Amino acid sequence: MNFKHVSVLLEESIENLNIKSNGIYVDGTLGGGGHSSEIVKRLGDDGLLIGIDQDANAINAATDKLKEHLHKVKLVRDNFRNIEGVLNELNITGIDGILLDLGVSSHQLDEAERGFSYMHDAPLDMRMDNRNTLTAKNVVNDYSEKELERVIKEYGEERWAKRVASFIVNERATSEILTTHQLVNVIKKAIPKGARIDGPHPAKRTFQAIRIEVNQELDIIEGTINDAVKYLNPGGRICIITFHSLEDRIVKNAFKKLQNPCVCPPKFPICKCGGVQSIEIITRKPIISAEEELDDNHRARSAKLRVAEKV
Repeated sequence: MNFKHVSVLLEESIENLNIKSNGIYVDGTLGGGGHSSEIVKRLGDDGLLIGIDQDANAINAATDKLKEHLHKVKLVRDNFRNIEGVLNELNITGIDGILLDLGVSSHQLDEAERGFSYMHDAPLDMRMDNRNTLTAKNVVNDYSEKELERVIKEYGEERWAKRVASFIVNERATSEILTTHQLVNVIKKAIPKGARIDGPHPAKRTFQAIRIEVNQELDIIEGTINDAVKYLNPGGRICIITFHSLEDRIVKNAFKKLQNPCVCPPKFPICKCGGVQSIEIITRKPIISAEEELDDNHRARSAKLRVAEKV
């Protein structure tokens, strides 16, 4: 299947990476290779791009898209949470920049059979890496009502989380919920009609929540930032694109901690805890898409780019 993915905030993220022709750069979310192809064009023959993605389709698509530049590219099928292991395996001790484009790719949403989208009927799956064992079917059918409510409330920010969890548990008592449209129908019954008139598709928040749970998307962000910053050379940049407030908050707070790691009480005249600043935040406010991009790509509406530089 053709891997189609529109890269969001492409120019802004490439510009903020401050690419040097002989530098080493990591694209931790390779996707269709949109960001990577722009990075690699700016590298000389002594530069290197490391592309990481846990999705086999992404690796295959990027191999094709970057075929003219493969002499300065290393592609690795892995989760970006393992960046330290990936760099060690490649004997790389320092990098000049890293880009992470978080969330689900437009290709994954369009590939109906993977069960990411509430618009297509498909088996409940939602795995970004099909080597993993936990699927959306497991979450929907095996989690307790309390666990379901927590996931839907915390990761979907769904105000009707309690009702949705209750309706799912009642439905699966009769028979397993196996497809996306079965789940959509349960969610529609759970959310009162008045609440469904305005706003996004009634299943949007619950599907987001289950996808985040299946792929442990939020749990890995802060650790990845800390690991990546350890490997950044002075002046190297970390650029992260987020698509909802939960991700953005984690990135914002992780950057703040790295810029000001001191945990001493404010009354202390000098720092005693030994916390040393490792980055300077470049974006006081996140960069958002320009009107032109918003017209072309609805996914860009919620995108935010935050940038920091190693000191």
